[in-house]
Amino acid sequence: MSGNWSVIRLSSMAPPTSYVALPHPNISQFPPFTDWEAPSFTRAAQFRVGATFILFLFAACSNLALLASLWRGRGQRLASHLRPLMLSLASADLMMTFMVMPLDAVWNVTVQWYGGDTLCKLLCFLKLFAMHASVFILVVISLDRQHAILHPLDALSAHRRNRRMLLLAWSLSLLLASPQLFIFRAIRVEDVDFTQCATHGSFSRRWQETVYNMFHFTTLYIIPLLVMSCCYSRILLHIHLQHLRDKAGESCLRRSGTDIIPKARMKTLKMTVVIVLSFVVCWTPYYLLGIWYWFQPDMLRVTPEYVHHALFVFGNLNTCCDPVIYGFYTPSFRADLAACCRRTRSDTSPRSPDQLSTRKGPHSGGHESDPATNNQAAGD
Repeated sequence: MSGNWSVIRLSSMAPPTSYVALPHPNISQFPPFTDWEAPSFTRAAQFRVGATFILFLFAACSNLALLASLWRGRGQRLASHLRPLMLSLASADLMMTFMVMPLDAVWNVTVQWYGGDTLCKLLCFLKLFAMHASVFILVVISLDRQHAILHPLDALSAHRRNRRMLLLAWSLSLLLASPQLFIFRAIRVEDVDFTQCATHGSFSRRWQETVYNMFHFTTLYIIPLLVMSCCYSRILLHIHLQHLRDKAGESCLRRSGTDIIPKARMKTLKMTVVIVLSFVVCWTPYYLLGIWYWFQPDMLRVTPEYVHHALFVFGNLNTCCDPVIYGFYTPSFRADLAACCRRTRSDTSPRSPDQLSTRKGPHSGGHESDPATNNQAAGD
């Protein structure tokens, strides 16, 4: 490549990661293209596409199964104020699955942007909207758990409170993602016949783009992480103080340390803690890489390309973790999956006429009993 051009991989959380040719530093005039080479579909990018496809299949199936369980299956028995939270989390994860993953995979394959200006703006908006919605739902769940543990007698207002917080979470996601509609556009460089969906030209100075990215890094990661950490720290402190009062004999009822809060509520608390931890573990490396790039763009010269791809794929793994964690802590979800598998096998396996007549006979006995029928999913 000639001059100060570099083909880089944007590692920004706010705009979608995309191959884009940008001047370095960010200037409005294009430099000469004497020896410029367009980016290609490298082996590292091929790994990213393959891994993304596998994650897409798993995330789509697991989150659709979770949504079906909560909507029509045994998940309907979940506490009335918890069910909308888990429905919203599954919906946000499905948005991440169907918006972020296919867009990223196809974009890596095509390298250039072939969708036109309108689709460029719309898809970049939907990607950031899905990312914000996913993390804001986790914040709402954390706030709900904090209120449930610290104010257990205020359960009657939980449903109305959670509906308001969910409305605020989705509205904020919509608002914070809306700038994508204005700063992204399809840019065509005539001299080299190369088109890309990028922010080039939307910021007159590089520091403006850095401020924009840092703002979304704060709203996507820093503020949610602080709120969630505060919630669970208060919960742990409350449990610890309750345990100390119980040991000192100050509580009205003598209880063991494991009965400080109801078992169902403790089970739900453990589930939400693990869900939040999975978000932190999966996305932290990718966000740290993004910060490094914003302040030192030359870091792309010293870090292998496969590192950037691997960290983004690892971040998308979080979308697959939520239904797995929910299933681990919720017997009703596992029972729904088992029943679905049994129905699938029975529908695909051939039956003899004798078996069919036996199933329709008066002594067929109705439905098979399910051991998880009486298990309350995670409690409140």
